[in-house]
Amino acid sequence: MMDWTDRHCRYFLRQVAPRARLYTEMITTGALLHGDVARHLDFDPAEHPVAAQLGGSEPAELAQCVRLAAQWGYDEINLNIGCPSERVQHGAFGACLMAEPRLVADCVRAMRETSHLPVTVKHRVGIDKIESYDFMRDFVATVAEAGCTTFIVHARNAWLKGLSPKENREVPPLNYEFVYRLKREFPHLEIVMNGGIATWPEIEAHLAQLDGVMLGRAAYHNPWLLARDGGQSQRATVVQAMHAYARRECARGTALRHITRHMLGLYHGHHGARRWRQMLSDAVRLATNDPDLLLSALDTVESARPFPAAA
Repeated sequence: MMDWTDRHCRYFLRQVAPRARLYTEMITTGALLHGDVARHLDFDPAEHPVAAQLGGSEPAELAQCVRLAAQWGYDEINLNIGCPSERVQHGAFGACLMAEPRLVADCVRAMRETSHLPVTVKHRVGIDKIESYDFMRDFVATVAEAGCTTFIVHARNAWLKGLSPKENREVPPLNYEFVYRLKREFPHLEIVMNGGIATWPEIEAHLAQLDGVMLGRAAYHNPWLLARDGGQSQRATVVQAMHAYARRECARGTALRHITRHMLGLYHGHHGARRWRQMLSDAVRLATNDPDLLLSALDTVESARPFPAAA
């Protein structure tokens, strides 16, 4: 979710789902150690519980980044071993690290020794043409020996060459059974499912066998999907909270468009959704940087006609 789940996105999703655990976009060790730390790590206290997701392969550098994230007050550190992007591979991290479980274990060990924060790992079921359950099982077993107890599994192989990141989320077939089998073999570990999940019946089916479900783009494009997780009962409540947030942020110099771009899917699937998106994407109105645009859009959509019950 690089360039997607920034702090404005996370604050918005927190209004929808008070209990969900939120994750930052993947932050590379280089960006954090040599860039603007505050830009990468700042977050609103309302976002808790929130995890910092890191990308890297040097144990010492990852340990430094964990130290920074702990100072900023994060609740969890997640090491991303699932990203198939060639840009990430050129940095020798991401999904290609599944082929080096001992190095990943060294990274996890160094990260855990730096802070009391839990260190979790996100990975795929395999890479390229390796479609053996044993490959994933041995990876998890090796990393678990370093003290990792939570594994978030994207239930697709990552093709390191020939597919774009988007295609890597859609083309390799889903293999949920491998993830279920992993939980059966390692009942003491927390196993979380990720990949291809877009409805509550699917979520509940996975939760019957696993410890959790991670949603990505499905929740971004249809945020109200998260409202079943103890979320707000009315979209209007969320918009009003975001209006107050936008007022504070715009007063600090934040461009309103950086906030509204994450809210376009709030009325997904309902009458008025198109008008909502149009108003929140209106370049002329966004240029005024007036947060009242949110209230105008809310009034327009909510007064159009009663909505059907949410699915």
